[in-house]
Amino acid sequence: MRLSLKTPLLLIFLFGTILSADAQKGYKVKTIVIDAGHGGGKPGAIGAFSKEKDIALQVALKLGKKFEEEMPDVKILYTRKTDVDVDFYKRAGLANDNKADLFISIHANSMPARNRTTKGTETFVAGMHRINEQDVAIRENADVMLEKNYKENYGGFDPKDPETFIILSLFKNKFRTKSMELARLIQNNYRDVDNRIDRGIKEQGILILQRCGMPAVLTEIGFISNPEEERYMNSSAGQEEIVNSIFNAVKLYKKGNDTN
Repeated sequence: MRLSLKTPLLLIFLFGTILSADAQKGYKVKTIVIDAGHGGGKPGAIGAFSKEKDIALQVALKLGKKFEEEMPDVKILYTRKTDVDVDFYKRAGLANDNKADLFISIHANSMPARNRTTKGTETFVAGMHRINEQDVAIRENADVMLEKNYKENYGGFDPKDPETFIILSLFKNKFRTKSMELARLIQNNYRDVDNRIDRGIKEQGILILQRCGMPAVLTEIGFISNPEEERYMNSSAGQEEIVNSIFNAVKLYKKGNDTN
């Protein structure tokens, strides 16, 4: 497949609503969009007894509640609050339309059925690395094919074609530095506070992050294919640790970035 750089819809999709340099003056984290990955007929990864979409929603709602209780000056928006299907472009569109300052997407990782030992957390930002290392991007983007009129909505994008990411790599993410900063803070908390295995911060061509016109991260909170981590992510204690790690990362990010 070949995508043309002249494709207007693709360009709109990639950039979304980009904030101007002037808009960054007096920057404060005032609005955060929390995105529970997958939903409805898109279950995401499936474990021995649970589904990614359900874990993501539980964590997203608990994270939002913590912000609402402990950081009431910040407006929290959710891409979904129930088990419903929300198209990728609508998720990013919610953030762009509301001029959100941060976008946080919650997901659970997975490995092939025979691999039940891989564990740990990793957080992704929009970007491009080696084509053969785009496995997560291809898996997360696959939901696009289940959307109605996805070819029209995404300018002919084929989520199964790794060559697509060559096009994505030509566009510089204006918010890469800040996205990396937030991702690093999240991973630090997972590792240093929760004693989780740190699989690092990675740049990949994940569509929902590519379209967001603000710092955006997708955090994989554990491997649902690993029995131990599946139990952890479904437990109240595990979810509390995950929520606290993300919340405290945002709190530190906000402290370091809010300006007058």
